[in-house]
Amino acid sequence: MILTRYERMIAKRYLLPGRGEAFIFLVASISLAAVMLGVAALIIVMSVMNGFRAELFDKIIGLNGHAVIQGYGGRLPDWRQILAEAKATPGVTSATPLIEQPLMASFNGRVEGVLVRGMRVEDIRGNATLHTKILSGSLADVSPGSSNVAIGARLAEELGAVVGDQISLISPQGETTPFGTVPRIVSYRIAAIFEVGVYDYDKAFVIMPIADAQTLLLLGDAVGMVEVQTVNADKVGQILAPLAAKVGDSGVVQDWRQMNASLFEALAVERVAMFVVLSLIILVAVFNILSSLIMLVRAKTRDIAILRTMGATRWGMMKIFMTVGVTIGTLGTGAGLLLGFVFLFFRQSVVNFVQFVTGQNLWDPSIRFLTELPSKTDPVEVAAIVALAIGSSFLFTLYPAFKAANTDPVQVLRYE
Repeated sequence: MILTRYERMIAKRYLLPGRGEAFIFLVASISLAAVMLGVAALIIVMSVMNGFRAELFDKIIGLNGHAVIQGYGGRLPDWRQILAEAKATPGVTSATPLIEQPLMASFNGRVEGVLVRGMRVEDIRGNATLHTKILSGSLADVSPGSSNVAIGARLAEELGAVVGDQISLISPQGETTPFGTVPRIVSYRIAAIFEVGVYDYDKAFVIMPIADAQTLLLLGDAVGMVEVQTVNADKVGQILAPLAAKVGDSGVVQDWRQMNASLFEALAVERVAMFVVLSLIILVAVFNILSSLIMLVRAKTRDIAILRTMGATRWGMMKIFMTVGVTIGTLGTGAGLLLGFVFLFFRQSVVNFVQFVTGQNLWDPSIRFLTELPSKTDPVEVAAIVALAIGSSFLFTLYPAFKAANTDPVQVLRYE
């Protein structure tokens, strides 16, 4: 939409109304601010939702893989054969044996439920999620036969334990006596404390070599499951379909969607709902643009009639008022983008400041799963938000622009 020189001049004059038109300017300013807040709110909320899903996905997949082959009864005696078949499956990048068993841990009279996780030493040290999240100690000390383990930071806090302390793991699978089964109680030294950022993991995980876990749980040479990584997490079902048929007699294949279905489905529904609800803010803002333009057209009726008698075309008048409305929407959108990105950059500082002022814990990791407010901005979503704001502004300028273009100069100037 190309404007002539005089159309640009008039549009500029109408964007900054003169004396006696302060109310119109106030309504237009409110419209701009409303568009700004609507765009900023959409960008902030959608980025946080995307970041929440991405962080959860990365950390859950980083520790649990794209899928697991779970043995019936918690045992896979023929795990080496299953491991070889998994590695030979097209699309599988890695397969590792694991043991996971819920037990109890005690230290200085404190008892907590834990999830013992047995892994091969090379898998413990090569796991990027663990290797980059060590708070104290070293994973190099976690080796077979050393009685050393790594535990989550939240678990260490609950037990009051630090690196070098001895914790006791209590397993119900102990020796059978005439008086019943005696639980096994084995002491382990804490060699490392990690914080992956997912509260449930940091509060429960106890990592040890797989050989030590087999000894603790009396599994012999068996493992509990085989973890599988694929080339594409979104197509894990298709990739592992041939493998599921082969291992059906020994165990069942569960992918990350099945293991965390309720969580990710809830996030997807909430994401769509938040987008729809917050989009209403932008619609309310463009209604303000509509009302301000209608008042502007009413106030400038005489000017419009004079311009028409001087040769201004109807299309030219439409372009002037459409430019005014779209300019307000575009400026509001630009300001909203800036405000949204600034807030996202300082998001954790904002949360900490609000918590300090109110004295309330706004981001409880035990409820939110993650220890910090995440963010991941999707350029496609940002483009959609910008298109929604500017497109709505354009559509809502058509009616007042049409009314201005159809002003009859004869009727307006008859008694002048």
